[in-house]
Amino acid sequence: MAKKKFYAYLSGGKKGVTDNWKDCEKIVSGVEGARFKSFLTREEAERWLEAGADYAIKHLASEKGVYFDAGTGAGKGVEINVTNEKGKGLLSKVLPREYINRNGHHWIFRDITNNFGELLACKYALQIALKENVKKVFGDSNLIIESWSKGHVSRKGILQETIDLALEVKRLRNEFEKKGGEICYIPGGSNPADLGFHKD
Repeated sequence: MAKKKFYAYLSGGKKGVTDNWKDCEKIVSGVEGARFKSFLTREEAERWLEAGADYAIKHLASEKGVYFDAGTGAGKGVEINVTNEKGKGLLSKVLPREYINRNGHHWIFRDITNNFGELLACKYALQIALKENVKKVFGDSNLIIESWSKGHVSRKGILQETIDLALEVKRLRNEFEKKGGEICYIPGGSNPADLGFHKD
């Protein structure tokens, strides 16, 4: 059974959300400059409209926080993204400009795993949250949230670089949690930092 979708539209002075494509199509069809997009929840569709119906926005979270993701789907290495709840890139708060591409992401062009990328993204997210006094960090990797960011990494088959990074992230996480911070899971399809290289 197909998942129910909600369609946000901005068309000829009309703005709203409908729960079926046929109604949305009637409103936007033939209207120059009309904007429309499908979402899994009505709330996310409404937030997209409130944010200006910008196609560059993939997801808008409902909670203030720092969001992270990593992916290898482009086949060039590992890409890292860290954003706020509106999808605005935050990596410039902890990385020099030359390490950030035109999309606001950080690329690592060497042989590392996506899990290493997620752990590094978590590190940057924690650094930003501590610097900006943000109390929640969100990611879509259970492995990172429930294990590696707590320093629980099996040494079998894992590079020392990954183990060292996990211990550094554990230290940051402890500091973050002592200050009242919390790391939370968010599904990839709702993550504003989502790079789209996952199966929800």
